[in-house]
Amino acid sequence: MTQDYELLEQVVLLALLHKEPDESVQDILAMLEESRAMTTAEGKEIISNLEKEGAIVDGKLSFVGMALANKAQEAFKL
Repeated sequence: MTQDYELLEQVVLLALLHKEPDESVQDILAMLEESRAMTTAEGKEIISNLEKEGAIVDGKLSFVGMALANKAQEAFKL
C-alpha cells in the first residue's frame, strides 16, 4: 500500500466514524468527492478493501473498523 492510499483510507475511516446515523456509505463517498478529497472510484476501492478486511459490515464500521478509525483519529491529533 502506498502512503497516499493509507492516508485516503484513514480519511474514509474517520468520515465513517463521524457520519450521521441517517448517512450511508454512498453519502460519505459523495461528500468526499465533492470536497475533492478523493474520487468516487478511489473511495469505492477503499470501501471494498475495508469490507474484505472486515472493517465495514453492512455499511457500518465493525469492531475492527472502529479500532482502525480510532487509530486514524489519534494519528491526526496534534
